[in-house]
Amino acid sequence: MELKVKPEWEDADMVRDKSNDFLKAHGISHDIAYALSMTACELFENAVKYGDFCSEHEAIYVTVEVSKNDIIVEVKNPAGEMSENLQDLDNTIQWIRGYQNPFQAYVERLKEVSEKKLKEGESGLGLVRIAYEGQAVLDFYVDENNFLAVSAVYQI
Repeated sequence: MELKVKPEWEDADMVRDKSNDFLKAHGISHDIAYALSMTACELFENAVKYGDFCSEHEAIYVTVEVSKNDIIVEVKNPAGEMSENLQDLDNTIQWIRGYQNPFQAYVERLKEVSEKKLKEGESGLGLVRIAYEGQAVLDFYVDENNFLAVSAVYQI
């Protein structure tokens, strides 16, 4: 499944619904389809929040691929001059990987969130929620066109 979506909050539900429908059509169980469609939605929301959209023609690209061994959810958006955001993304992914189990990272992040004040519209839970609830391994890269691609890989 490939979607080209405007970077608008109101399209998050559509991304989740289309991802869920696609996964179910490929025989993925309800629980896994739900978790991975949440993953697509969370990554889309991060792209809206942190992407560098200079023109109205720029979009977010959402891809969901099902293979024999895994399911890959990838979201791409213009990266622009977001070196600080990329460092934060890398730090967060490495922090999650530092735990033996994503559940431990999720609990730790819940503790952190309950103890500190966050920026408006920020929960601090999106990526760790993907790792725990989506049971996915997170990664990212910036391609030759300066698009940030964040992926979540679920092992079947």
